[in-house]
Amino acid sequence: MHKKKITVCLVVAGFIALVTTINACKKDINPDAIYGLTPYNLVIPKGLPAMTIPANNPMTVEGVALGRKLFYDPILSGNRTMSCASCHNQSYAFTDSNKQHSTGIDGIQGPRNAMNLFNLGYQKNFFWDGGAADLESQVIGPIKNPVEMHEDLNNALHKLNTDPVYPAMFKRVFGGDTISATMLMRAIAQFERTLISGNSRYDKYKRGEITLTAQELNGMALFEDGAKGDCTHCHALGGTFSDFDFKNNGVDSIYTDAGRYRITLLASDSGKFKTPSLRNIAITAPYMHDGRFATLQQCLDHYNTGFHYTKYLDPVLQIKPKGRMTAQDMTDIIAFLNTLTDTEFVNNPDFKKP
Repeated sequence: MHKKKITVCLVVAGFIALVTTINACKKDINPDAIYGLTPYNLVIPKGLPAMTIPANNPMTVEGVALGRKLFYDPILSGNRTMSCASCHNQSYAFTDSNKQHSTGIDGIQGPRNAMNLFNLGYQKNFFWDGGAADLESQVIGPIKNPVEMHEDLNNALHKLNTDPVYPAMFKRVFGGDTISATMLMRAIAQFERTLISGNSRYDKYKRGEITLTAQELNGMALFEDGAKGDCTHCHALGGTFSDFDFKNNGVDSIYTDAGRYRITLLASDSGKFKTPSLRNIAITAPYMHDGRFATLQQCLDHYNTGFHYTKYLDPVLQIKPKGRMTAQDMTDIIAFLNTLTDTEFVNNPDFKKP
């Protein structure tokens, strides 16, 4: 009896020691390795800030691959004819070619221009009005929107759960036997965070790899000049080329689209829209929230002479005199903006349809 007690004690002591060792080492265990997943090595180009990845959605090679497949799959639309990529074409920096308003599965045009999809991991409050708080939650908007993919979310999940391929892929990445909306959002968000653009001619110039022309350099100086373009108040030179804030830039004196006001219901947010990045701007026409301007020249004309002095106009524009830029000034600024095109990004095979 005494020997049995000793044996039991030794077993219990050994078990306790094992648990203690495991707990002590937990902080050193890569959670992805437990499930056999491969952590995704997100490479940030020099000149761009570090990207914060949500703790509840760590990036893995398998998760990114799943999100990429979903991004290009029309299964998420009501009639299986439209995918995310239908309105976000890689060749145009993931915008909708030269269309002013994208057309949904029912042939109905939306009221706004499709935003570009790159460097999303630096942003918050997505869509032109900031209606989605984070990258994960913005995934659902176009799927449910009756003017876009026009699909019931539960039906979209049913199609995924009964698909011959997706259940195993989702289980591999997230665990569980049933695909949920959260899993869907996280998968596509993982892929979208990989869409990083930071290797334009401007970036190469900043790294000392190439030189810019005299006109391009003059355009860059005018871009910063407070008495001329003064573009840097919203589109900070370098990095993301945007503050990703919401601004009223005077495109209307009477609002047909109230913008940010529709989300906050604050009068001061009337006519405010998200500041897009100017990276790849030469290939993301048309411009503004409603795609009203077909060319960069029209955009410069607006900021030079066309903006409206409205009640909630951005304070920087409120004090700007009209006609402060000459025709040559604007031509030179456009020459500089053309240096922001990242041809490597728009041709990257890792972002194409799998």
